[in-house]
Amino acid sequence: MSAVVPHRAEWRTLLMILVTYALWGLGTTLITRWSPLAGVLLTGVAVAQFSSLQHEVLHGHPFRSRFWNEVLAFPALTLTVPYGRFRDTHLAHHHDPILTDPYDDPESNYFDPAVWAGLPGWARSVLRMNNTLLGRIVLGPLVGNLLWLRTEARLLAVGAPGVRRDWALHLAGLGPVVAWLWWAEMEAWAYIAAAYIGQALLKVRTFLEHRAHEAARARTVIIEDRGPLALLFLNNNLHVVHHMHPNVPWYELPALYRRNPEHYRRRNEGYVYRSYAEIFRRYLLQAKDPVPHPLWPFRQ
Repeated sequence: MSAVVPHRAEWRTLLMILVTYALWGLGTTLITRWSPLAGVLLTGVAVAQFSSLQHEVLHGHPFRSRFWNEVLAFPALTLTVPYGRFRDTHLAHHHDPILTDPYDDPESNYFDPAVWAGLPGWARSVLRMNNTLLGRIVLGPLVGNLLWLRTEARLLAVGAPGVRRDWALHLAGLGPVVAWLWWAEMEAWAYIAAAYIGQALLKVRTFLEHRAHEAARARTVIIEDRGPLALLFLNNNLHVVHHMHPNVPWYELPALYRRNPEHYRRRNEGYVYRSYAEIFRRYLLQAKDPVPHPLWPFRQ
């Protein structure tokens, strides 16, 4: 059973949000003045951290109030993903029986084999490259945004409920970002590069969060890393723990896992990696999975 959302403000999450905004501000101003490259890199890290914090917000942190939580996540630092659309698609993704479904899981990286067979050769080649970790980092933000924006354009065209509202709020959230960049030292092209780097970092997290498996409970990974990437991803590397307890704040997930690691390992049938270093060694140039879903259609 999922834990209850805490009743009091979570000061560690609030502090992390303030630090992330401060790093973003420094990256686009003082650090850029000192070194444009360092500014882009620091701002990219801040964008990735901000996206991780948006994930906390949509799960009900740091306040009980959804309004005040979403005020904290309002500025559109990531440029291309409206917070409201991220919230709605991610919460839909949390219905575990649909995990990896090419149609019903909004975060699936798999294709229906019939759709895959109908793609032109160049598209299959790009998607195969995108299925290695290096490809996911280098090409992933471009490929992901093209597929995402194509889907969003179709939803906008048919007037899907809430989509136009969320994109309107996103455009409003771009306002303070553009105003800040108008004043700051960072050029627009450099900020686009920083946002790309931020999304590329996030692709490391999402690369193998889920696998094709007959059992829904065994589709979600554990990565036992406690290094800087775990902090950047706010412990979402313990992903099966998060899926089982989606209301638990990020800073409590490691202790929850340590109390009974064998329980979670049994739960996901041993889908475990020791560290991100292991993942880079194994999959930097090698695909973990095929692009077409190997078990499609699911036998529920």
